[in-house]
Amino acid sequence: MRIRPARTEALPWYLRPIFRAQRRRYGSPLDSALVWARAPRLLFGLSILYGMIDRKGSPLDPALRSLVTVRVSQINHCPFCIDINSATLLERGMSEEKLRALAEWRSSDLFGEAERVVLDYAEAITITDRAVDEALFDRLRKYFDEEATVELTGLIAFQNMSSKFNSALAVPPQGFCKLPGG
Repeated sequence: MRIRPARTEALPWYLRPIFRAQRRRYGSPLDSALVWARAPRLLFGLSILYGMIDRKGSPLDPALRSLVTVRVSQINHCPFCIDINSATLLERGMSEEKLRALAEWRSSDLFGEAERVVLDYAEAITITDRAVDEALFDRLRKYFDEEATVELTGLIAFQNMSSKFNSALAVPPQGFCKLPGG
C-alpha cells in the first residue's frame, strides 16, 4: 500500500461502529477502510453513502449490484475491489462460471439481456473514451424505471470512485474470493 493504514485504536469514536461491523462480517477491518480512515470524516461520509447504495430496499437486485461492482473494478484494475466484490457476488448467488466469464461478457451466452444492458451502461460510464448515448439509455429504460436508473448510475459512480481510490493507493486484495483453480 502506498499509504499506511490508520490504527483502529487511534480513530475517532464515530468510526468505531464501522470497524466493529467489518470485524463481524469479514473477521478484520478492511484495509481500504483503514486507508480512508486517514481522513476520518471522509470515511464516515463514504460509509453513509455506501449504506444507502447497498441497502436491502434498493430497487436493484443485490446480485446485479454486485455484478456491476465487479465489472467496474475489473476495468479500473482494482485487485482489492475485485476480491471483495467477487466474494459478495458469489454470496448473492452468482455462479463461479458466470463470474469467471464477466470480463468477456459480450461474447458469453451466460448473461441475460438486462445484465448485458447494465454491463454496457457501466462500461459506458467507466471507460473514459465512451459515453452513454440515447440508444443505450433507451435500452436501459426497457428494464429499469427512473428510480432504479438513478440508483444504478449512483452505484456505478460510487464504484468508480472506490476502485480508482484503491487502485491508485495500491490497496491489495485481502483473500475474500477464493475460487477453485483461480
